[in-house]
Amino acid sequence: MKNEYLSCLRRPPQAQAVIRGSEKYPDIFGVATFWQMRNGVMILTEVTGLPMGERCREPIFAYHIHAGGACTGYADDPFADADGHYNPDGCPHPYHAGDMPPLFGAAGRAFSMFFTDRITVGDVIGRSVVIHASPDDFTTQPAGNAGEKIACGVIMKKR
Repeated sequence: MKNEYLSCLRRPPQAQAVIRGSEKYPDIFGVATFWQMRNGVMILTEVTGLPMGERCREPIFAYHIHAGGACTGYADDPFADADGHYNPDGCPHPYHAGDMPPLFGAAGRAFSMFFTDRITVGDVIGRSVVIHASPDDFTTQPAGNAGEKIACGVIMKKR
């Protein structure tokens, strides 16, 4: 079997988001990288500074592409301008185009790499990625009861 999916790592990505934590979570920093593939998009995310849990209770963080293109807001919701999940087809949650697998915390870090055919890189440039404080329950409408937005990054075209 050809390793088509990992071949993207040998070429520059088409888009990237630098993820930063809110004022309450200033230690969070990460990068989400996007490669357009023949039949979808490969997304690689690395994050540090995440809140840590106890042994056997390491946090799981909901992770989504949001429709808005700004990581600004107000005191109660520092990333309110990221808007809701990216959902151009009006699908129920968890079938939004912007619904992604959760990030599993490990000693304050997370790493994720996955493939999706729900988006193209062009669809998401100018939108945002958001990390939430709680895991997504994949049921509650409209956004999975994911809790507080703790980190955000705007997806920019990579030059």
